Amino acid sequence: MSAALFEPFDLGGLRLPNRVVMPPMTRARAGDGEVPTRMMADYYAQRASAGLIVTEGIQVSPDGQGYAWTPGLHTQAQVAGWRAVTAAVHAAGGRIFAQLWHVGRLSHVSLQPGGAAPVAPSALVADGVQVFIDPDRLGAAAGAGQKVQHSAPRALGTDEVKGIVDAFARAAGNAMAAGFDGVELHAANGYLIHQFIDAGTNLRTDRYGGSLANRLRFLDEVARAVAAVAGPGRTGVRFSPLTTQQGTSDATPQSTYLAAARMMDGIGVAYLHIAQADWDDAPPMPAAFKEALRLVYSGAMIYAGHYDRARAEEAIGKGWADLVGFGRPFIANPDLPLRLRSGTALNGGDPSSYFGGGARGYIDYPPLAAGG
Repeated sequence: MSAALFEPFDLGGLRLPNRVVMPPMTRARAGDGEVPTRMMADYYAQRASAGLIVTEGIQVSPDGQGYAWTPGLHTQAQVAGWRAVTAAVHAAGGRIFAQLWHVGRLSHVSLQPGGAAPVAPSALVADGVQVFIDPDRLGAAAGAGQKVQHSAPRALGTDEVKGIVDAFARAAGNAMAAGFDGVELHAANGYLIHQFIDAGTNLRTDRYGGSLANRLRFLDEVARAVAAVAGPGRTGVRFSPLTTQQGTSDATPQSTYLAAARMMDGIGVAYLHIAQADWDDAPPMPAAFKEALRLVYSGAMIYAGHYDRARAEEAIGKGWADLVGFGRPFIANPDLPLRLRSGTALNGGDPSSYFGGGARGYIDYPPLAAGG
């Protein structure tokens, strides 16, 4: 089997020792004030052998939060918490990008400042789409949350959009101040940027809705604002082009996301991170679409979604991927690159501990050297 997955890669001047990426995964372990904890620093440092770590989604503002116990990057306490995380990762020899996140409509009034309605491009509810909340914000133990239908959102006014663009830019500045090697914009999985892009979730009639150019305008403004702070070479963007996650839909997704990729190429962002559907019977992403993305975008390409070593080597060998993300396998296998390279069987994770809780199922999975 090819070993291309374990070759080094230059990402915007950042040398990666291998092409194994730990993609963002919400684990809901932040402390009071949505501040990263020492346990989070341990978690990421344990996985520092990844070529690149991309953190869990980090809300850029208080109204960007959609789930209990997710961390932020909009207060000095949060910046200090993340500084401890990046220091631990760097001390372990790793590289780490912060994923900047605003959930848009996928929130609950109990998580919003003053109990307000979540904000979105349009006042549309995704029926059946749930978020993870703390049923007693004043006293529930971490991990005692529950899933509930997201709250009905209100549509952002045109004059309010710039405030959210500015929040992304401030979060990017906070990320760099906290010692991150770069940032990734979360424009996937049905969250705010994705909600603006897809025609089924954006019914606006102003400059941010209607035509494809208008629906891509928010993405363009956020990406340019963030790249101006972090640098284009230290900015990535995550898309989930052909999935209908969390109520998003678009009649012409391939043309929509080829246009988005071309736009990101014009800005010069370091990479596109493509999230493929990862359930067992999910529709495949056509090879022709992957090849078309390569034609319109000249930066690095990361793919994630139900990959194993063989599929990852194939993706790199065929030329449409430079790096490959392995999500859930990293939860139970902190030294995943070593296990992949040696062909060692992988530990299985415990789904009951994926969201919320303490050390169990988070930092207690042993590496191979410890007999894992």
